Amino acid sequence: MERFTVTYRIVADDDHDAAARADAIALEDTVEIPRDVVPKGYVEDVILGRVEDVTPTGDAVWSARIAYHIDSVGHDLAQLLNVILGNASILRGVKAVDLTPDAALRARFPGARFGAAGVRALTGRSTGGFVCPVIKPQGTSSDSLAQLCYLTAVAGADIVKEDHGLAGQDAAPFRERVTACAAAVARANAERQEKGDQTQALYFPNISGPAHKIHDNARYARDAGADGLLIIPGLYGFDAMNQLAQDDELDLPIMAHPSHLGPYVLSPDHGYGHGMLFGQLMRLAGADISVFPNHGGRFGFSVEECDAIVADCRDPSGVGPAILPSPGGGMSVERLPDMQRQYGADCVYLLGGSLLRAGDGIGDVIRDMRRALTP
Repeated sequence: MERFTVTYRIVADDDHDAAARADAIALEDTVEIPRDVVPKGYVEDVILGRVEDVTPTGDAVWSARIAYHIDSVGHDLAQLLNVILGNASILRGVKAVDLTPDAALRARFPGARFGAAGVRALTGRSTGGFVCPVIKPQGTSSDSLAQLCYLTAVAGADIVKEDHGLAGQDAAPFRERVTACAAAVARANAERQEKGDQTQALYFPNISGPAHKIHDNARYARDAGADGLLIIPGLYGFDAMNQLAQDDELDLPIMAHPSHLGPYVLSPDHGYGHGMLFGQLMRLAGADISVFPNHGGRFGFSVEECDAIVADCRDPSGVGPAILPSPGGGMSVERLPDMQRQYGADCVYLLGGSLLRAGDGIGDVIRDMRRALTP
């Protein structure tokens, strides 16, 4: 019987303790009852998680693979996450580090709508990395933010992304801001086309607000001229992002921001592996672009952790099409050559706060980025 598998990093005292902890995960994430009262037949044979193997990997650390049947999930992404790391997230010394999908999981959860290739087609940028200025800070007026959008887009940006802190504040209310910024990017694109540029900038506003208004705000952004959406799944939920990704009428690419997700990866003994969360799960939940903190920036991810994220964004055996990694967090134009050597062309390169230092020369910085990222 085919099942998808999850690999866990388990901290234990010895082989017996590790095996017991693996059994506990299989129970907690499916039936959540004592093993001796699990009903025989369908519940025991199909629903109950199945421990495949438990292998020592280092001092007091074991790797456990547990297989789950799609029937324990149903058709809901939230329940899939509940099976992967639901009650097990409350157990000490348990960290989910890898997901191996089966055919049934792929069929029910198609992943990203556009993926890396789809986003490239939308921009018209056939080769090279993507230039992505971040429009900020909060407290700035809608007109001033729109002017930043225009200046970066007309200079050759591929994706004009709002900062995740731009929500519904009085300084730049959501609908007013989105309308102004979308118009500014459209004007810049028209000027680029007049000059013979076959590429265009895509505007990604931050979709925020009360949970029951997320879909309405996303549709408003689309109708106002937005070309994509920025979502914070750590605040609004992976399922909310997935619902937007699978909305045929909305039909927009999605960039996922990592805000609020740090505690899920920062502990070596709990939560998720970096690649699994920012690569596999973002992809599974419908993100076309996954933002994460680059190493050497202000957040402290390591080179190995960043490489794991990128590998899982691009893994051909992953769910749905490969998606675009997007490193950021204290980046500068001077770091682009090194970043490009590490991440390659299928990558969205963010530049935020340091971009504002350029003042009236912000367009020159974007052009410098474009030159640095063009083969």
